[in-house]
Amino acid sequence: METPRRSLLKAVIWNVIGLLCMSLVGLVMTGSVALGGAMAVVNTALGFCLYLLYERVWARIRWGRFFV
Repeated sequence: METPRRSLLKAVIWNVIGLLCMSLVGLVMTGSVALGGAMAVVNTALGFCLYLLYERVWARIRWGRFFV
């Protein structure tokens, strides 16, 4: 079973990767470091919350798991 701590760590690492990627995309699309960075921060904060919730919901679903 996935622990809440593991889900949190996975969410943090995934969102750091997403923040870097979105910052680059925001910079390319807007030409502004500030605007691109702000877009990336908002996207990352929202994505972090949703991903963590998503992981915890799936951790409670028994379908498709093999138990020993």
